[in-house]
Amino acid sequence: MKVKHRMTSNPITAKPHTTYREAMQLMQDNHVNHLPILTEKGKLVGLVTYADMLGASPSPVTSLSVFEIYSLLDKIKMDQIMSKPVLAVEEECSLPAAARFMVDNDIGCLPVMDGNKMVGIITDTDIYKAFIEVMGGGQPGTHVEMELPDEKGVLATILGAMAAADSSIVSVSVFNDRPGYAIVDIKERGGDEKKLRAELEKLGTGEILEFRPSEDYCLLSFG
Repeated sequence: MKVKHRMTSNPITAKPHTTYREAMQLMQDNHVNHLPILTEKGKLVGLVTYADMLGASPSPVTSLSVFEIYSLLDKIKMDQIMSKPVLAVEEECSLPAAARFMVDNDIGCLPVMDGNKMVGIITDTDIYKAFIEVMGGGQPGTHVEMELPDEKGVLATILGAMAAADSSIVSVSVFNDRPGYAIVDIKERGGDEKKLRAELEKLGTGEILEFRPSEDYCLLSFG
């Protein structure tokens, strides 16, 4: 999966001389939290985030009048608060690599480049959406979680047993657990739980940790 398949093309941008108030209006009107800063010739020279904007605004307890605040904000330009140099990726970059770059550099977005031209932007929200799709989060079914020995052919055997139980595989994810073992999360649909358990237990490989229908998960709210 490439960045170009998940990025927002032709993102909202600002210029180095765009004022604070103009930039904030752009963000609010277009529901975005990141503004790439381009010169008149389209060269990417900086990036401003909503957090940058909040950091540059006067404190809520300031003694300035509203008119003084507006006057102050009109004097603040994007080239004064933008981050630079800007970290970016090519449009052919893989999505996992882009996600790793974001995590390693503690950033929430990456402009996407075709040579020296910015063609899009990929954000952490885009990564979340792709993760949900890959994990089958938006589809009905059952999560089967198992701890398996890290040996060649084991996963294929498990999937074969699930097919024998009339399961359709939606997604498969493998996570490192402890030396010699791995946690495997399989999203399936259509299989009968009793038959599925019987087929898996018949193999005598690994340990079944959980059978849980997707609809069993719920969002909690406190306070």
